[in-house]
Amino acid sequence: MAKKIVNESEVLAMIAVKGMQEKKAHDIVVMDLRKLKSAFADMMVVCHGNSDRQVEAIADGVEEEIRLAMGEKPLHREGGEQAEWILLDYVNVVVHVFLEEKRHFYRIEDLWGDAELKKYDQPV
Repeated sequence: MAKKIVNESEVLAMIAVKGMQEKKAHDIVVMDLRKLKSAFADMMVVCHGNSDRQVEAIADGVEEEIRLAMGEKPLHREGGEQAEWILLDYVNVVVHVFLEEKRHFYRIEDLWGDAELKKYDQPV
């Protein structure tokens, strides 16, 4: 049986998902953009929280998990002032943590509708 090769972007995205799940993020989606010509990253990971405090906690949790597992910090972090939409830029993986109403307003998954999507539930 052939062994599936997992690249660094996939690993980082899965670690981000773990950080989101630990902070009870909702509707976690990983978008694989590698087959899209207009993509600026390999993967995007998107989720939302119910309050600005939860959005901040989710983003902090993702940063911590990635730092501990891979020793990486985001190249850039945006949106922490109001915590309605926090973006963590890891170059090949971009993490978006929204407040629920902002996620529905921006509909980022629809903007990248050609991407392969994988949804994650909360761990049992």
